[in-house]
Amino acid sequence: MQAVNKEKTKVYAPATGELIMEYEETPAIQAADMMERAKSAFWGWSALSVRERVSYIKNLREAVVEDIDAIAELIAKDVGKVRTDALVADIMPSLDAMLHVEKHAEKTLRSQKVKTPFLLMGKKSMVEYMPMGTVLVISPWNYPFLLSLSPMLSALAAGNTVILKPSEVTPAVGILIESLFEKAKFPPNVVQVAHGGKELGASLTNAKPDYIFFTGSVATGKIIQQAAARDLIPTTLELGGKDPMIVLQDADLKRAAEGAAWGAFTNSGQVCMSVERLIIEEMVMEPFLEELLPLVNQLKQGSGADDDIGSMTSRMQIDIVKQQVEDALEKGAVLLAGEHPSKWDLDSMFIKPLILSQVTEDMMIMQEETFGPVLPIISAEDEEDAVRIANGTRYGLNASVWSRDKEKARRISSRLQSGAVLINDVLITVANNNLPFGGVKDSGIGRYHGENGIRMFCHEKAVMEDLGYKKSEIQWYPYKEKYESFRNLLVANFGKSRSFNDVLKEYLKLIRMTKSKS
Repeated sequence: MQAVNKEKTKVYAPATGELIMEYEETPAIQAADMMERAKSAFWGWSALSVRERVSYIKNLREAVVEDIDAIAELIAKDVGKVRTDALVADIMPSLDAMLHVEKHAEKTLRSQKVKTPFLLMGKKSMVEYMPMGTVLVISPWNYPFLLSLSPMLSALAAGNTVILKPSEVTPAVGILIESLFEKAKFPPNVVQVAHGGKELGASLTNAKPDYIFFTGSVATGKIIQQAAARDLIPTTLELGGKDPMIVLQDADLKRAAEGAAWGAFTNSGQVCMSVERLIIEEMVMEPFLEELLPLVNQLKQGSGADDDIGSMTSRMQIDIVKQQVEDALEKGAVLLAGEHPSKWDLDSMFIKPLILSQVTEDMMIMQEETFGPVLPIISAEDEEDAVRIANGTRYGLNASVWSRDKEKARRISSRLQSGAVLINDVLITVANNNLPFGGVKDSGIGRYHGENGIRMFCHEKAVMEDLGYKKSEIQWYPYKEKYESFRNLLVANFGKSRSFNDVLKEYLKLIRMTKSKS
């Protein structure tokens, strides 16, 4: 929620209406200059050793820990979430990502020796990792700290410079991030933060960065992908989700209910990996609801230290949630918890957690990303039906399967069209920096985290080195009288009756022929 005056933009806390700060937006016209400065800084930054670059990330980690309470407070105010959520879901995984890079970047980016085919004997083969240049990171408003820092850390460790364009919905966190990099004493223009909205984002995209990392909506992701394609700019797109939670009849219903409550309503459901579809085998529907409903009705909503759920962050998102809930109720869904949209306080940014039963697969609430505190529940006849329903959307970011039978749960997990699956838990794959993170279908393109999360910001460079003891190569000119020997060599090496002795014999014959013609 922002009001703009002639000079500065005021930032208000969505939960309380408190004025957090004022700031100056970055004019879109400055995008080209920022890109030029970043590309100039790239040469000095990429020339540093990985260990030297990582030392700055260590400084950043220590700066975050030093101000951890103030950072949690600011994130909570800017997003509208509770402080515990800011600490556990924004700051903790960010610190772990820093430590992960510190521990693994040097080994991950080291030249990797690979095998050389026998027929190319006398040579060594390696893969080197060459930084791309300047990475543009466009981050979202729901986890503005984590989802800004995570790709930035990997890109920087790999030797790239970074321009961050944080969401204009949560600008205070973007300004906080900028100040933390300054405190960590990163060299000038290695990290720049551009504050503003869609026009600024478009200008930065058109300024031809060397890589674009975007987290946000499917619609905006497609626009960015189209713009990037014109200049062959590689991208990673981490987009939306409509994540299913499958509860089988042999699940621990109490644990599953607690997982569903947290998975659906943490950060007011404003999580790309929120549980947005609860699929329950029909014979345990009633006992499951008996566990779930009391939990949800006891959740505390507010902005205090002991509250469970904060406010919504964006007024526009409230309108989307309202539209989807109204559509479901008009088509026959039953409201089991929360308030009917007709009773919502239109001046408030809070939505009480809603549970809907008797939903059908054709409803918007079951097909479109909601990004709000709504949990629609549908029954499945059996395991096969549950898998069909789970795979029945255009999204595939995260999913969970709940069963005491681990083999059955793993079997179902392997059939789900999803970038990540949890068994008897929800959401947390993104917090494990050793696992790849990303989606399938409309949930995105590419993966980050893990070893490839650092290497993705590099060009792989193939290097072959001859040991220098041969004066010529068997495949070099002249070709005179070589065809028959090459043919015999290929048949011996790749044919049905492969024989090392025959391969060696034909290879040595070619060497002798090469020497005699040199």
